[in-house]
Amino acid sequence: AWTGEIHGRVVCDVCGDSSIGPEDHPLQGAEVAVLCITKSGEVLNYQAFTNSKGVYTVAETMPESDRWDSCLARPISSFHGHCTRRGDAHAGVKFTYTRPSGYSHAVKPFLYKPAYAPAYC
Repeated sequence: AWTGEIHGRVVCDVCGDSSIGPEDHPLQGAEVAVLCITKSGEVLNYQAFTNSKGVYTVAETMPESDRWDSCLARPISSFHGHCTRRGDAHAGVKFTYTRPSGYSHAVKPFLYKPAYAPAYC
C-alpha cells in the first residue's frame, strides 16, 4: 500500500503585508479543501480543519496504482472573528504529488487578514 500526506498552515496576516512576521498568529478551525486526482483518474475530495497551531493535515493509504497524481489545496473559510478576508490573491495551490510512500508534501501557508489593520502596522 502507498501512504500520502499533505499538510500546511493557515495564518492571520495581522498587518496584511503578505509576509509572516511576529505579529501574525495561526488560525485555529480554518477550513481547507484538498482535491486530488489519482493515477487511475479518480477524483478525491478532502476537507480539513486547522488545529491550535494553524496546521491542517490530509492523509490517505491506497494501492500504489491509485496513488495521488496531482492535487489542489485551497482555503475555504476562517471562522476567526477579526481575520476573515483572504490575504493572498491565489484561490489555491496546485501541485504534482511526487512524494514516495510515507512522506509528506508541505503546502505554502494560506493567509487571512483583518478588514482593518491595527494602528501599529
